[in-house]
Amino acid sequence: MEYQNILYEKEDHVVVITLNRPQVHNALNRAIALELHHAWTTFKEDEDAFVAILTGAGDKAFSAGWDLKEAAAMTDPTFYEQWMKTGDSGPCGYTHRVDIFKPTIAAINGYCFAAGLETACTVDIRIAADHAEFGWLERRWNIALGDGGSVRFPMIVGYARGLELIITGRRFDAKEALRIGLVSEVVPRKKLMKRALELAYSIAALPQGAIRSDKESVVRGWGRPTEDALAIEREMLRLMWMRQDKHSEGARAFIEKRKPDFKHHGL
Repeated sequence: MEYQNILYEKEDHVVVITLNRPQVHNALNRAIALELHHAWTTFKEDEDAFVAILTGAGDKAFSAGWDLKEAAAMTDPTFYEQWMKTGDSGPCGYTHRVDIFKPTIAAINGYCFAAGLETACTVDIRIAADHAEFGWLERRWNIALGDGGSVRFPMIVGYARGLELIITGRRFDAKEALRIGLVSEVVPRKKLMKRALELAYSIAALPQGAIRSDKESVVRGWGRPTEDALAIEREMLRLMWMRQDKHSEGARAFIEKRKPDFKHHGL
């Protein structure tokens, strides 16, 4: 697929996906959603891709949300049902799925509003530039969340804080995003991608099997009764042990004071 609205770049084992509509603050629309769906599927299926970074072009916006010009044209009440029948996995591209168990990072380089914030919530780790702003600004236009925001955001920041921010739609800055746990780091804007890449390459340098196994255990077990979540963890551990990328090699390498040799590094 030839992308018109995003950039997809890979170096070594790290992929960078860039929302590339800076002239409209990287606003999301139907076209970019289809490209994001393809890009995330490509990353998921590429055995040589270990970690992905999602960011926006320019230094003003990660994504200011859904393109309201397109939203204004959605007058057919059956539009949403027809949209979902086309085979994509969420209005913003890959937001209704939870089947990517490789690590993902968002480098939030400015405005992160509405559907843009929903998109940021789909990744595992969020790093923000110090000038980034956040908020559920679609409140003022009577647009409901549809890309997992009402589900993931309260999971990330907590039920009460999540509801307060969703209901009021107030804007908040990077310092507050860090304080409430939405982002894990705030860095100067000029150092944002350097820090995101540094983190991505440090993760990619690790054996990937246990990382993916543990992420899947967390994702599949979250919100389930404790006994069910523990059963999922046990199953993931069993599957990990059966693969060739075994725990025993890491333990032996530690005892023998050598670097482990994981022949199936990407599993």
